[in-house]
Amino acid sequence: QVQLAESGGGLVQPGGSLGLTCAASGRIFSIYSMGWYRQAPGKRRELVADITKGGSTNYADSVQGRFTISIDVAKNTIFLQMNSLKFEDTAVYYCNAIEGGMQTIYEYWGQGTQVTVSS
Repeated sequence: QVQLAESGGGLVQPGGSLGLTCAASGRIFSIYSMGWYRQAPGKRRELVADITKGGSTNYADSVQGRFTISIDVAKNTIFLQMNSLKFEDTAVYYCNAIEGGMQTIYEYWGQGTQVTVSS
């Protein structure tokens, strides 16, 4: 019932910046949180950052201080500002949303957007 549209991925040099946007659309009852996960080749998918509707945030230790996540509640949209990018940030980034339905919780995933940090 919910689709996640991701944008902003691409190629950037080390030390550069990128911004990722994820917009949720469809039959949304109540978004509890949205966030970004990433998966690099040969590694498990890991949380990058997430944010609740109320604005509480969590960051992976590896991105703390470099990435900032924000939410536009009215638009059901999150934005991830990624600064001081490193080679290790190269991965496919997936948007995630957790929705509280009438009787249960639903989880949705975007299709993924590639972020490549390379000189």
